[in-house]
Amino acid sequence: MQWLHYLSYFLGGAFLINAVPHLVSGVMGRPFQSPFAKPPGQGLSSSTVNVLWGFFNLAAGYVLIGRVGSFDLRATDDAIVSGLGMLLTGVLSARAFGRFHGGHSPGGT
Repeated sequence: MQWLHYLSYFLGGAFLINAVPHLVSGVMGRPFQSPFAKPPGQGLSSSTVNVLWGFFNLAAGYVLIGRVGSFDLRATDDAIVSGLGMLLTGVLSARAFGRFHGGHSPGGT
């Protein structure tokens, strides 16, 4: 069952990193893309929606990392798996949303 814990930690890392842009944009009062915009992931959602979505991501990350198994930040394998979830989601988000915010295009470097 250890692989289920690793999957949970990986997904928890993905949720935690996804919370960052939504919470930051929302708290700054700026609209940002969210799954609730039209079209989803491309249109802008209000700052309030982003704070709520960011908080949901934060809570989901907490549950997946802090309440499943016995995650230990000092255990290299646990930290690496959650870190990989953060890294992969962060890079994919940067490439997907960079075209909206002056970053690199999906086909570029």
